[in-house]
Formats: sequence, structure tokens, C-alpha cells
Amino acid sequence: MLSGLFKSKRFHSEEPLLSSIEPLGKNLYQKKKTIRVVVLVVSALIAALSILYTNQLVEDLKEREKSYINLYATAIEKTANQEIEEVTYLFNQVVTPNTSIPVILTDAYGNYVASRNLHLEEIENEEKRQRVIDRELEKMRDAYPPIEIEIRNPETQTLMSYQFVYYRNSFLLTQLQYYPYVQLGVISIFALIAYLVFSYSRTAEQNRVWVGMAKETAHQLGTPLSSLMAWVEYFRADPENYDPSIVEEIDKDINRLNMVTSRFSSIGSMPTLSEANLYQILTNSVSYLQSRISTKVHLTLKSDITSIPVRINASLFEWVIENICKNAVDAMSGVGDLTIQVTQNHPEQVMIDITDTGKGIHKSKIKQVFTPGYTTKKRGWGLGLSLAQRIVENYHKGKIYVKHSEVNVGTTFRIVLPTHIAEPDQPKEKTTQVTA
Repeated sequence: MLSGLFKSKRFHSEEPLLSSIEPLGKNLYQKKKTIRVVVLVVSALIAALSILYTNQLVEDLKEREKSYINLYATAIEKTANQEIEEVTYLFNQVVTPNTSIPVILTDAYGNYVASRNLHLEEIENEEKRQRVIDRELEKMRDAYPPIEIEIRNPETQTLMSYQFVYYRNSFLLTQLQYYPYVQLGVISIFALIAYLVFSYSRTAEQNRVWVGMAKETAHQLGTPLSSLMAWVEYFRADPENYDPSIVEEIDKDINRLNMVTSRFSSIGSMPTLSEANLYQILTNSVSYLQSRISTKVHLTLKSDITSIPVRINASLFEWVIENICKNAVDAMSGVGDLTIQVTQNHPEQVMIDITDTGKGIHKSKIKQVFTPGYTTKKRGWGLGLSLAQRIVENYHKGKIYVKHSEVNVGTTFRIVLPTHIAEPDQPKEKTTQVTA
């Protein structure tokens, strides 16, 4: 009779719609990493092509300036060798128009002879002027090899000495050379800020959806809970139909539903933490699970400490243990060993390792198991481990992660909780074996 109350046309009509929507949402959510990688690769490719193209322009401009300096050196050489007919043309066409490329002319021994575009005329102090010349000459030596000028006797054309023309990139060429990297840096910073803002906005939106869904679920559970409680009172008031064992089991489920309602109501608000014995909380979780999982799963709780005081929200933390254990049972297909091991190697923290002998997790998937929507099941929203992470890390300031996993061997989840207790109790060896 009770089961018939939960069967209605409305639920059956909505199921095909939900079944068609859920896979689409999950696929899009699970492929978000691939989409991000594709976007990043395309962006990097565009940036690389932009830099390569600009670098090619820089190289072309370098060659142009180098040929320009070669002409400049030829003009000086013609002047030094008094080839008057060519000097006037070269001077007017090459030397005079050069107002951007810094140039220094030295003798064969590296001594300063002349310069152009260094603005030395603005420096009155001779010592300071010499420091500028030395510094510029050092930069030019590092930039390009000097252009050699042969000084010959005008009459006999015999080689008398050498001069050298040193130069470096013009300010325009330097700007063009570094501009793509500056541009890329600015774009990257802007993109990073935009990404962080977008991620924060989306996370905030997801949190609002989660909170709304959780509170609505708690609200919806209230009506059937009230009905079940009324049915229990009805059975108790009717001696003919009263069966203590049945009513006791219904009471247990009502209490469990009340706890679930309380858990969902706590999502979105900071729960109250109180000092409790972690070992006792784990014992209660094991006791609850033993009658609700496969009889072929051997569940074991091991701890060398029976009194582990921690600041905790017992109801929410039991939810974490149940979610991980139920996932482990599913991974083992209802057959195998499930072990909860508690250790405390440091006074300020306690570690809980939950190990199964299931199908394991591939290395490429380990980082995704806590992502909302990730699941290997055909049905389900993939929120269990994500909620567990939120409860452990956000509410209890602890850590939860996959300690070890091997395909077809098993997986170990580790939970690390702060104890906030100065001194731990003395170790007392005890192992509780529960076979479900």
C-alpha cells in the first residue's frame, strides 16, 4: 500500500525527459577540459604565428639597416680616400638621412673617432660623454660585428690603416622586436584575469544552484516524512496491525531521512562543529552500512586509537564516509574487501584511509573524480565525491584525495582532518571486524 503512494503518472512521464537531458549535460561538462585545451592550443598557435611573422619583419628590417650601415661605411671610406666624385652623392643620400641608427666610428685600435645619433652634443661633461661612448660601443660590439673600412693612399692606393663602423638597432627596430612579446604578455594577463573572473562567476553560480537544489530537496522531503511519521503513530494505535519489528525499522528510516534532510539543509551555510570522538563516528557509519551493502563485501574498521577527539560535524562527516564506501562497493561490483584504516602520526591531524579491491581508477582520471558531474555509472549526477570534498575541505579545513589507485587492483582514498587537540590519547590497539 505504501509503495503505491510513490507511483504516479507524473513521475513516469518525466523520466524519459530527464534521461535524455542528463547524458547531454554530463558530456558537455566532462568535455570542458578538452574544450579548454583546444582553445588554449589555438590561442597559442595564433600567438606563435604572430610572433614568427613579426620576427620575420624584424629580420628584414635588420638586413635593411645593415645594408644602410654598409653604405654609410662606404661613404666614410670614399671620404677618407678622397674620391670626391662619389663622396657628395653618398653623403647626401646615406650619411645625412641617417637620423635613427646609432653609429660609432673607431680607428684600428678601437679608439673613438666619430659617431652619429648618440646625442653626445647634449652632454657637456667630457667624462660623462666618454662613459656614454664606452657603454654604447659595448652594446654595439654585442649586437653586430663591425664593418671594416680600408684607408688607402689616394695616389698609390696602398693600404695605410683601418677604421671600423659599429652600430646597433634603431629605436624603432628595437620596439618592433619586443612589441609582440609585450603584446602577448598584456593579452595573457588580460585573458588570465578574464578567466579568473569567469571561473569565479561560474563557481558562484554553481554554488547557488547547489544550495538551491539542496534546500529544495530538504523541503520536498518534509512532506513524505510527516506522512511516514503519521503512519507509524497509526500503526502503534492499532493493536491488531501493530508489528514492533516493522515499526522499529520504519522508525530507523524516518530518523535516517531526518538526518538526510538536515544534511541538505546545511549545504550553503557553515555547519556547527563540535568536539566528538572520530572513532565512534566511524563505528556508527560502519554499523549503518553493514546492513545496506552486499553480504559479499567484507567491511573492516581498523584503528590503533579508540579515542580520537576532533572538532567535527558528525552528520556531514558520516555522509562523506558513506559516499566513499558506496562508491567503493559499486567499484567492486558488490564483491571484495573494504577497509577503513585510521592512523595518527601527528598530534594535530588524523588520517583515514578507505581502501577497496575494486576496478581502480586510471591515472588520467584521478584528478577528475572530484569534479561535479563526473561519474562512471550509467545513472547518477556524479556529485557524491564533490560533496565529500566540499564537506572535508571547506567545512572541516581538511584534505581528501586519491592516495593510490591501480586498475583492476583497487583504490585508496585518504582523508586528513585537523584535530585541534594538543596531546593525543595513549594508543590502545583495537581492531573492529565487521562482515556485512
